[in-house]
Amino acid sequence: MNNSTSVSVKTIAFFLIIIFTAGCFTPTTQAKPEPDKQKIMLALLLDTSNSMDGLIDQAKSQLWTIVNELAAAKCGNGTRPEIQIALFEYGNDGLPQAEGYMRMVTDLTTDLDEISERLFGLSTNGGDEYCGYAINKSIKKLNWSESKADLKMIFIAGNEPFSQGNITYESACQLAKEKDIVVNTIFCGDYNEGIRTSWRHGATLTGGSYMSIEQNQKTVYVQTPYDDKIDQLNNDLNKTYIYYGSQGKSKKEMQMRQDQNAESYSQANKVKRAISKSSHAYKNSSWDLVDAYEDNEEVLESVEEEYLPEPMKEMDSEERKSYVKQITNERESIKKEIQKLSAKRKQYIADNKPAQASENTLDQAMVNAVKALGKSKELIFE
Repeated sequence: MNNSTSVSVKTIAFFLIIIFTAGCFTPTTQAKPEPDKQKIMLALLLDTSNSMDGLIDQAKSQLWTIVNELAAAKCGNGTRPEIQIALFEYGNDGLPQAEGYMRMVTDLTTDLDEISERLFGLSTNGGDEYCGYAINKSIKKLNWSESKADLKMIFIAGNEPFSQGNITYESACQLAKEKDIVVNTIFCGDYNEGIRTSWRHGATLTGGSYMSIEQNQKTVYVQTPYDDKIDQLNNDLNKTYIYYGSQGKSKKEMQMRQDQNAESYSQANKVKRAISKSSHAYKNSSWDLVDAYEDNEEVLESVEEEYLPEPMKEMDSEERKSYVKQITNERESIKKEIQKLSAKRKQYIADNKPAQASENTLDQAMVNAVKALGKSKELIFE
């Protein structure tokens, strides 16, 4: 063996030792990736034909009640699940016949203001209600999780026979079952009529819940001694949102519109929205710097100055960080105060619930179904 060959062999051996040694230590030095957050994924399919004005009205007035109940959920490990909601309308003559008289109003999203905005934009019009088609479309259109740990549910509400349309509800529910999605049916009318028109059968095919509601039942609000203070805190909370990005200003304006939409039903409903805004479920990282900074501190280095609010445009990098941290602390303090008052408010309502309050409504139907199935996913509701 000549000298050059000997050097080459020694060199290769040296690098093999380095690679092997590094490989041996890699598992102990690399951080383990965090597990995906458990999710609650809900698709709400609302019949928007002429007779369903009451149903849409309930959905608008009860959205924040539903969100607050979902936000109370805890995972088995003590963390909070991520809440995603999608909205569809079906049975409306104003929608294309080729699309089965249905459309996706919003994709699965954590943007609760967007859900509220689109919900308040719904209107009714006569049409044919194809429940099988609607369920099938919602399964295929949405990006459902494949994790068995996630709670995936479809809620379909209407009042026509469940069997209408050229896609059978049996085949649609079978597809849902294969994807670990539970179909819950809400018949707007007499309980036994819903059974006769296959609404209950549709739910049983996936192990879901069948419910009937009085769609024209008005939501009953209970005023409490804590409402005015929570309303004031909501105004303070709104001031802690620092918009950024090309859509930041319009998203901030949308936030204010949804406060107004909630208040259009009553101050108590606006208070329920404020309670939702104080929970983990209400997050706006795409346009609010406080939420975005919590996710990734580097966001302040990449945000374009022209899309910042006036107070921050003249600040340097360190001043901006300090300002966002200050606002973050203010927000957390306000949220904690709202949560404390919310607990007192909840107890007051339990002690002073009006006799005429009906539990035969959309929000109660949805909340009861989520809680019943949530146990199978190790979700605990406070």
